[in-house]
Amino acid sequence: MDRTGAMEEKDLRATFARLIAATGPISIAQFMAESNAHYYNTRDPLGGAGDFITAPEISQMFGELIGLWLADIWIRAGRPAPVHYVELGPGRGTLAHDALRAARRYGLEPRIHLVEASTALKVVQAERLPRAQWHADLSTVPHDGPVLIVGNEFLDALPVRQLVRTASGWRERMVGVEGQGEAARLLPVVGDRPMDAAVPAHLADAPEGAILETSPASAAVMYEVCGRLAAQGGAALLIDYGHAAPLLGSSLQAVRAHRKVDPFATPGAADLTAHVDFSALAAIAAAREVRHLGTTEQGRFLRALGIEARAQALAAAAPEHEPAIATALERLTGEGQMGALFKVMGLAAPGWPDGAGF
Repeated sequence: MDRTGAMEEKDLRATFARLIAATGPISIAQFMAESNAHYYNTRDPLGGAGDFITAPEISQMFGELIGLWLADIWIRAGRPAPVHYVELGPGRGTLAHDALRAARRYGLEPRIHLVEASTALKVVQAERLPRAQWHADLSTVPHDGPVLIVGNEFLDALPVRQLVRTASGWRERMVGVEGQGEAARLLPVVGDRPMDAAVPAHLADAPEGAILETSPASAAVMYEVCGRLAAQGGAALLIDYGHAAPLLGSSLQAVRAHRKVDPFATPGAADLTAHVDFSALAAIAAAREVRHLGTTEQGRFLRALGIEARAQALAAAAPEHEPAIATALERLTGEGQMGALFKVMGLAAPGWPDGAGF
């Protein structure tokens, strides 16, 4: 890290320490939101020189298959127009670039809308997608036609709230500070306010130390996505690492330079994420009368869409790249890699057809 980056990291940690010392512990949700806002607005975190690599950056095959999925469901819906491609947290724009290139072969040329808050990433996206329009959130995306919404590794970076079962009942897990000045250290602490009323009845007597993790921010995004689908028509793919059934435990983690680090050590200088609870999202879809096409493992989804045949075609066209293509295929679909950990959720508006791969 350069000197400026080190100073920014130190300043944000010191800001949190002063705030906590003055007003008391802050929620993990607040800590995560402010840390990630700073993190994403000040850097391009992707790639070998960054902190992590997402599926679209691993291989063009990922984006191409997403584009074919969108084209297929759009064609079977009757080719409605106008139609809008909307991507949540589009990174470098690689997924959109590859997906739209593949979709174009089948007549799907939607208007492009990118929901992005990072100034640094908008610059990169503009080079790759010059026709795109940018939005701070979904509220300004047009209402005049169906939407094809894609979110890859977007929900995992939204803030989570954690409740912990103590001997005295449920309490919120917070961020506190230990020490002063240069020696100040941020760490998780237990809040003093009873939170039993916020816990589902079947978890009221969970074992001491159990952690319940929820994401009101993810729920809000899902509510708006489903509202758009119900009102305008369309379909959505939400792809992230997480679980298809509710689980107890903390999934909060930080990644820096492709390695896991202490989530509380370097706020604003590491990517903070948490696993997505897809069962909670499915319940929201049902409440908004949007069709849940299914939630499946990424590897199974990509194989159903023909990623193995695409890998063979790419290797045949460029034999010198065959080892790299094989490595990318395994990374995207392997059980011990992204294939099982990452899930794909499909959604469709009432009256729209089923989607492939579910």
